[in-house]
Amino acid sequence: MAGCGDAWNNPYPVDEKGKNILYTAFTDRPKHLDPVQSYSEDGITFIAQIYEPPLQYHYLKRPYVLIPATAETLPAPRYLDAQGQLLPANTAAEKIAFTDYVIAIKPGILYQPHPAFALTAARLYQYHDLTAEQLSSIDSLADFSATGTRELVADDYVYGIKRLAHPHLHSPILGLMSGYINGLGDFASHLQKSALARRREAWLDLREYPLDGVKVIDRYHYRIRIKGKYPQFLYWLAMPFFSPMPWEADKFYSQPGLVKKNITLDWYPVGTGPYMLTENNPNARMVLQRNPNFHDERYPCEGEAEDKNNGLLKDCGQRLPLIDQVVFTREKEQIPYWNKFLQGYYDASGISSDAFDQAVQVVGGGEAALTDAMQTQGITLSTTVATSTFYMGFNWLDSLTGGNNPATAERARLLRQAISIAINQEEFISIFQNGRGVAAQGPIPPGIFGYREEKAGINPYMYDWVDGKARRKPIIEAKRLLAKAGWPSGRDAVTGEPLVIYLDTTATGVGSKARMDWLQKQLGQIDVQLVVRNTDYNRFQEKIRKGAAQIFYFGWNADYPDPENFLFLLSSQQSSVLHDGSNAANYSNALYDSLFTQVQTMENSPQRQALIDQMVAQLRHDAPWIWGFHPKDYSLQHAWLMNRKPGKVGNNTLKYQRIDASLREAKRAEWNRPIRWPLLFLALGSAAVFGLIFRAYRRRERRAMS
Repeated sequence: MAGCGDAWNNPYPVDEKGKNILYTAFTDRPKHLDPVQSYSEDGITFIAQIYEPPLQYHYLKRPYVLIPATAETLPAPRYLDAQGQLLPANTAAEKIAFTDYVIAIKPGILYQPHPAFALTAARLYQYHDLTAEQLSSIDSLADFSATGTRELVADDYVYGIKRLAHPHLHSPILGLMSGYINGLGDFASHLQKSALARRREAWLDLREYPLDGVKVIDRYHYRIRIKGKYPQFLYWLAMPFFSPMPWEADKFYSQPGLVKKNITLDWYPVGTGPYMLTENNPNARMVLQRNPNFHDERYPCEGEAEDKNNGLLKDCGQRLPLIDQVVFTREKEQIPYWNKFLQGYYDASGISSDAFDQAVQVVGGGEAALTDAMQTQGITLSTTVATSTFYMGFNWLDSLTGGNNPATAERARLLRQAISIAINQEEFISIFQNGRGVAAQGPIPPGIFGYREEKAGINPYMYDWVDGKARRKPIIEAKRLLAKAGWPSGRDAVTGEPLVIYLDTTATGVGSKARMDWLQKQLGQIDVQLVVRNTDYNRFQEKIRKGAAQIFYFGWNADYPDPENFLFLLSSQQSSVLHDGSNAANYSNALYDSLFTQVQTMENSPQRQALIDQMVAQLRHDAPWIWGFHPKDYSLQHAWLMNRKPGKVGNNTLKYQRIDASLREAKRAEWNRPIRWPLLFLALGSAAVFGLIFRAYRRRERRAMS
């Protein structure tokens, strides 16, 4: 026991003590680590630190600002007509046939050390044609004795974009990007028909297949040609989908012997970013290690007005990354996650519903503040409204709630508005979100261009402006709308049949029954019967694709900070049923579509704001969604973790954070002192028991001798 040291409950190896390591946790194992396939938060947490698309977001500035990552500068659009002739910058969008973006890459950027680049003395690739004998001793990437590197070049970015269309991969953005990148759809069809595509065990060398819309100009320059005008394309260049992929890595990982051992790009990424994945056990622990080849990048020296006072500019000009290693431990349950954070074994944490009252108290004005216990530990709280929206969608194709039938459209609209008023989002946020949310007035969340504040931003069909605040319309108004729709007291005015609404959901976890009971109670206020149809995820997705759901829960996190990324969710061209798109409600309105076409190709300006206002007004009138809420992200961090600024859009943020390891060790020792006195009682008790046994033994021995 004496050998255990001072921290008997320390979950980490002794040799990590005092090192420049960030400790954090993850709950869900990443589904993909291949950049062209990964499209979920559990995967991007890792790959955003490893891969580098040409652009990134400024870490501190809000609203979000694009800056170069590996690119020399932000590429400027060059507009072309159908014959490929250059057009003036002020050309109207409808006259632009193509837009070219020429990206210049910084020279001298190197890949992480990796066996795919290892060369023999004869300058041949050492591991590109592995024999059975070599494979017999390989079980993980660490078993390769030699590694190498090379410079990042423009061809790697072109190769990476071509992989979006790889017939053996399933990139979630291939369909979308085929509508923008010139020739990508035809390129994908050509690859599908190629002989190699039918042989899964063979390497498909994408260098041999030209893609018209993406071309190498020279070693450090490449060009992407998109159809028409689409200013938001620059945001995509900050996403992992557009990361570079060296052909050497693709060939290396395509060897059947490695695939059988699960040594693939989906398991072991290869990038130029600040970190590389050195341990991958998604059921227990994943480790990011500083990339020794990472290029020169510095901590920013400017941000928002309050960043200096918050200490976020102290590391101005310091070389990144500031942390040597990041250790992720899988925590399937919230209670051990929370307890380890309080003990100092995790450096930051979110706040679960169970721990909310322990961590946060609501003070005057409804603002959240840390409890005294949290403040005593030096823990700080960061809050921000997420660039996300959660909503309930009405199926526009449904005969009862939809707006597709002109004969019943007005009746259905009044019904949708009545239901929207009845479902009190403020109450939902208070009960089920611990107050962590802002009731939505439309599809665009705060922090995104187009969002309106205060009175100018309220939904007049759902709210009144009273005493300087938005107040939800009373239930009597919902009942009035329902009666006007032909459902007085929740019954058909002609047939007398009760009004029944069906909700399709996959919610089966803890708390889901309480939420469904609450929802039924809300609609019960206007005498509407809600029937909840629980189903598994695959069946639910099938219902959405076929338009078989009546109402449903959905949500959307911003891919990029532009209103188009939310407004497109209600474009008829994105109809889930008709176009297999993201418009799960299948909403269709000609005026809205016309305005969206204009907004889509505009830069932010007063004119764009005016068109967005018209679009949002149309949506509020039609009510294709029950406008839900925009969640608030609450993040706790210990005093030894610096430079942590919450945000949902930029994901490559670990390189900016810093750890005071000595302070952490001191606090861990203070908070986890072993309580030794019970051991003394245990020892004395054991001695007493031993003494009694020994005395009993001696008495028996004496009796036997006599």
